[in-house]
Amino acid sequence: MASAARFLSRGGCAVRTRLLWGAPKARLGWRRQVASGRSEVLEQSRFFRRGVAFSALSYLGYEAYILISHSSVVHADVKVNEVLDQADYLYGSGETKKLYQLLEQYKNSENAQLLWRLARASRDVAQLSQTSAEKKKQLIYEALDYATKALEKEKSCFSVHKWYAICLSDVGDYEGIKKKITNAFVIKEHFQKAIELNPKDATSLHLMGIWCYTFADMPWYQSKIAAALFSTPPSSTYEEALRYFQKAEDVEPNFYSKNLLFLGKTYMKLNNRKMALFWLSKAKERLSHTEEDKQVHKEAVELLNSL
Repeated sequence: MASAARFLSRGGCAVRTRLLWGAPKARLGWRRQVASGRSEVLEQSRFFRRGVAFSALSYLGYEAYILISHSSVVHADVKVNEVLDQADYLYGSGETKKLYQLLEQYKNSENAQLLWRLARASRDVAQLSQTSAEKKKQLIYEALDYATKALEKEKSCFSVHKWYAICLSDVGDYEGIKKKITNAFVIKEHFQKAIELNPKDATSLHLMGIWCYTFADMPWYQSKIAAALFSTPPSSTYEEALRYFQKAEDVEPNFYSKNLLFLGKTYMKLNNRKMALFWLSKAKERLSHTEEDKQVHKEAVELLNSL
């Protein structure tokens, strides 16, 4: 209302200015001039009142427009939050296909929170055993597109950086070892950014551990390619990988079957049989909720038998 008061005040000053500068200077008949002046003043007064009325109506219309626009934004935000809540529920319930079907409706969204979840859902459907090889490849590339768009919209969200790095890593499986090694630096950068933004996210810590384990365990021919591509190729050690896996477990114990498996595998690489048996047994005993959990259980059993 303060802006309306200022508007009306400016209007009043303008009318008063016009009346003063419109005062006749010639010496005509005083009464006629006064009558004429009164008539002019009354006419201008009526015009002014109409102007004020129109201005007030315009102002009220503008206020209504702002209120409706704000309500629309609030309504849109509420709807997005409802979709996110539903998506998180489905993800927690292991409803992979239903989650993808829900989020695919919003593939043209500009909301980073929807987009990174859609990237994750696309990737999860790609990992299902019943997904054909052709469909898997399509979903993997779509997931990267969604993650890239999410990163463009919001760079301060740890989940955006995490899933961008995951999706970029997946695409490397289709683009050859040279491209995969080239992307490795970018992937590491985004995992580290995710950890910086949220040091308590166990998944980001685990994934950084996977990155370290992968390059510590790199076959000799891949190492030669990396050395040919870069003066300082990506590298790591099993000890560094172990620190990330253990830190992830400290942050959120038993959060992920694969972290238990890789703790066991890393201890095997470090020739610590006792600790390898401990973590592989935990991976074997953990309840399987997803297909990945079942695969982890199978590998843990095979590794335990080998020990």
